[in-house]
Amino acid sequence: EHDQKLILEKKMSLGFPDICDIKMRSRPKKGCEPLGRAHSSSFTHRKELRHAKRIVVKLGSAVVTRGDECGLALGRLASIVEQVAMLQNQGREMMIVTSGAVAFGKQRLKHEILLSQSVRQALHTGHSQLKDMSLPLLEARACAAAGQSGLMALYEAMFTQYSTCTAQVLVTNLDFHDDQKRQNLSSTLQELLRMNIVPIINTNDAVVPPPEPDSDLQGVNVISIKDNDSLAARLAVEMKADLLVALSDVEGLYNSPPGTDDSKLIDTFYPGDQQSITYGTKSRVGIGGMEAKVKAALWALQGGTSVVFANGTNPKATGHVITDIVEGKKVGTFFSETKPAGPSMEQQTQMARDSGRRLAALHPQQRSEIICHLADVLTERKDEILAANKIDVDQAVVSGLLSQATLKRLSLSPSKLSSLAVGLRQIASAAQDSVGRVLRRTRLAPNLELEQITVPIGVLLVIFEARPDCLPQVSALAVASGNALLLKGGKEANNTNRVLHQLTQEVLSVHGLQEAVQLVSTREEVKDLCRLDTVIDLIIPRGSSQLVRDIQRAARGIPVMGHSEGICHVYVDVEASVDKVMKIIRDSKCDYPAACNAMETLLIHQDVLKTPLFDQITDMLRTERVKIHAGPRFASYLKFSPSEAKSLRTEYGDLECCMEVVGNMLEAVDHIHKYGSSHTDVIITENEETAEQFLQQLDSACVFWNASSRFADGYRFGLGAEVGISTARIHARGPVGLDGLLTTKWILRGDGHTAADFSEGGTMKYVHEILPTGQPVAGHM
Repeated sequence: EHDQKLILEKKMSLGFPDICDIKMRSRPKKGCEPLGRAHSSSFTHRKELRHAKRIVVKLGSAVVTRGDECGLALGRLASIVEQVAMLQNQGREMMIVTSGAVAFGKQRLKHEILLSQSVRQALHTGHSQLKDMSLPLLEARACAAAGQSGLMALYEAMFTQYSTCTAQVLVTNLDFHDDQKRQNLSSTLQELLRMNIVPIINTNDAVVPPPEPDSDLQGVNVISIKDNDSLAARLAVEMKADLLVALSDVEGLYNSPPGTDDSKLIDTFYPGDQQSITYGTKSRVGIGGMEAKVKAALWALQGGTSVVFANGTNPKATGHVITDIVEGKKVGTFFSETKPAGPSMEQQTQMARDSGRRLAALHPQQRSEIICHLADVLTERKDEILAANKIDVDQAVVSGLLSQATLKRLSLSPSKLSSLAVGLRQIASAAQDSVGRVLRRTRLAPNLELEQITVPIGVLLVIFEARPDCLPQVSALAVASGNALLLKGGKEANNTNRVLHQLTQEVLSVHGLQEAVQLVSTREEVKDLCRLDTVIDLIIPRGSSQLVRDIQRAARGIPVMGHSEGICHVYVDVEASVDKVMKIIRDSKCDYPAACNAMETLLIHQDVLKTPLFDQITDMLRTERVKIHAGPRFASYLKFSPSEAKSLRTEYGDLECCMEVVGNMLEAVDHIHKYGSSHTDVIITENEETAEQFLQQLDSACVFWNASSRFADGYRFGLGAEVGISTARIHARGPVGLDGLLTTKWILRGDGHTAADFSEGGTMKYVHEILPTGQPVAGHM
C-alpha cells in the first residue's frame, strides 16, 4: 500500500493522471468532446477517430523484428511504446497485441547453442574447426517459450520510462471458444484497464497447435486465432474496442501487390470493395498475408470496431504513426462500413483531370463562349445567388465568429455580381488567344520545324476562405486556360459556393464538361488535399497569410503559388506632392485594410518630418482611426511615441500601420528589401529620376509610382480577374491572371530526321532559322 502511494505521487508529479481517477478522467473537460461512443457501429470517418477511447494496437512480426529476422527492432519498439504511453496518459485505454516472441527466442537460442558448441569444439577439435559449426533447425514453439519472458521484460522496461504499468496475457483459441475462459479473459482485461495498466497480449505460441487452413473466419460469432491479425480482431470485438490499429511493413492496403505498375494505396476501404483487390504474398516473417488481414479487419468492422492498417516500419513515420491515426490524419488504410454518397476526393480529382483534357482540346472560341454564358448566368440568376448568400451572412452574424472585414468579403450584392460579370467577359476575350498560342517557331533544318506553344498546367487546386466571388472568377480563368479545377471554399460560404458551383456546372454541361470544375465539399481537411501530389499540379491559396503559410507547409511535392504575407510599403519622398500623398495613403490603408495589397508600413523621408505635410498625414490617419505603431528610428524623433512597433515585418490587416523614418530613397529600398514581403510597394514623389531608380532597384512583384497599392489586383490590371497574387521568383509574379495559368510544351515536326544526321560526318547541318509565330494552334494541349 505504501509502495502504491509512492507510485501515485510520482505519476502525479510527472503530470500523469491518478489511476484511481479513471472514471473522472474519462469525462471530458468543459468545452471538450467526450472520448468513446456507443458501440453499436464503427466510426464512419477518420476525423471521428480522435474520439476513440479503447484502442488495440497490433504489432506485426515485421514491425517488431529486425530485417535479419533475428532479434527485435528496438528503435521502432521504443517509438511505439512512447506513443502508446502518451495516448494512455490522455485518458485512453490501450492494449497491445504483439508478435516477436519467436524472433526474440530464436536470437537467444542461437546465441546459447553457438556458445555451447564453441566450447565443445574448442575442447575436442581445436579452434581451426569452429568455422564448420552448423546450427540445428530451431522449432518455433521452443523459440517462443525461450523468447516470451525476454520480450515481456523489454516492454516492461520501456513502459516504465513513462511511469506506465504493463501486464502479460497469453491466449489460445480455447480461451475464446470456451465461454468460461472467454469471460475470465474479458474480466481480467477489464480489470487491468480499470487500473490504468496496458495489457501486452500474444498467442501462447509455446503450446498453440498449428492453424487449420482457411478456418479463421466463419461469421460474426466465430473466429479462429491462427495469427495475430485474427487475435487482434477477436480481442477488439470482445473488448468492444473503438479502434484497432494494425501495423505491418506496408503503407496500407493496395488494390494490387505493392510495387506493381498499377498498384495504388487505398485510402478508405469499404466491405463491398473486396472484389477489386488482388492480393500478393505474405510478409517476410508474418504467418498471415494481406488477405488474412483484410478478412480479420472486416470481421472486426462488422463487430463495431474501426480499423486502420498502416506501416510501422517506415523510419519517417514510426515516430508518430499511431498518434497521427488517432488524430484522424490520412495515414494508411481506413476501413469504413458506410460509403459516402458522392465520389471520393481522389475520384473527383481524376474526373476533373479527364474532363479538363477535353476542355483544353476545345477551340478557343468555344471556351470563350462558355465564360460569356457564365457571366450572363451571374446576372440572370442573381436572386438565387443572393438568397443563398443571405443565409451564409445571417449565420455568420449570429455566430459572431467573423470580423467585419471578413463579413464584407463574404457578402455579395447586385453590384458585386455585375462587376464579376464584367470581369468574366474580359477573361472571355483573352481566352481566344490563350491555349495553343505559338510563342516560338524555329526551322532547325529543312523539313524539321520546332514550335513552343502554350498549354494548360493541368489540375489546379484553389483554396479560398470566406470569399464566394472567387468561385466564378477562378472557374472562368480555369476554363480560359483549359485547366481542370478543384475548389475548396471556406465553410462560412457553403450555401453560396454550392449555388455558384451548380451554375458553373450547368454552363459547362452544354459541352459535357461539368466535371472539369469540382467543388470539394467532403469532410477532408485541406492538408489532406495537399498530399495528392500525383494528381494535382498546382495549389493556389487565396486568403489570409496564415492560410498561405499553412498550405505551403502542408504541400508535399506540389508547387504552391501565392504570397505568405502582404507587407506593403508606401514611401513618401521629400519631393512628394501634398495632395497625392494624402489621397494615396488614405486609399492604400483605409479603402480595404484587410486586403493583402493594403499599406502596412509608411516610410517617411526624414526631411518631411520638419514640414506641415507630416502633421497632415498624422491628422488624416487619426481621423480615419488608424492606429500608428512607431518604428525605432521614428520613435527617436518623437517626444511621445504613440506605441512602438513590435516588429517592422508585420501584416496588420486592420486599421493599423507602422510608421518609420528613412534618410533617402535608397534607404527606403534597403528597408523594404529587409522587412518587406515582395508584394507591392509604392513611391510618392515628383522627381522622375528618383522614381525611376525606385522602380528599377526595388525587387517586388509590383512597384508603383504615385499610385495606390490597392491597384495590385487582377481586375484593375485588366486581367479580368486573378487566382491570387504571387511573390514567387519563378513562373508568374504579381496578380496572376490567364497567362499565369499556362505553361509550354515543345512540338517538333520532322521527316525521318535523326540526331546522327547532324553529327560530325553527317549529311545535314542545323540552320536554326527563326520563323513567324502565326496564329494559335486550335485544339492543342
